[in-house]
Amino acid sequence: MNPEPPVTSDASKAVTPEALRKQYEAGATVDELVAASGLSYGTVLNRLREAKTGMRTSWQTRRMRQDPHARQRLAAHLRALYEQHGATLTELAVAGAGTRRTARRLLIEAGGAVRTPQQTLRMRGAARAVERHKLALSLRARYEAGATVPDLAQKCNYSVATVYRLLHQASTRMRPPHNHGPARAPRKRS
Repeated sequence: MNPEPPVTSDASKAVTPEALRKQYEAGATVDELVAASGLSYGTVLNRLREAKTGMRTSWQTRRMRQDPHARQRLAAHLRALYEQHGATLTELAVAGAGTRRTARRLLIEAGGAVRTPQQTLRMRGAARAVERHKLALSLRARYEAGATVPDLAQKCNYSVATVYRLLHQASTRMRPPHNHGPARAPRKRS
């Protein structure tokens, strides 16, 4: 004999995963959702997972409740990090979102658009190129003021070859090479 399927009320079917997610993201706890919906704790968790809800820790819930606009400010802060500084979703998760999924959701809530990994690499590469160009111009100014390449390399903690490359990128007119070794006697031809 087959067992009877569990009886489900129409009220429990009316509580959609999306409705639970909206309430949870507005600051409700899982316990509060259980009490309000009449569903079991496991059912509420399953429906939140089904709606791809980014779960909070208890301290994140407390922080959110202390300041109702905390989520909006966090979302705006994460968007600024993402768009202006080239942060990744993983870095946003560490910066306060908790998980990559929550970081992505907060970024979208703040009006941001998610980049592809290639776009992030290009963005970071462009930022590094700008910084490298500034460094090259700084090295050029110090070189033209009389500093030697080995001194610049030591002060910047770069190799001599890297300093030469940066000076070349800055179109630096190089001084004539000097023999820095001990003086040698001319060779005698036999």
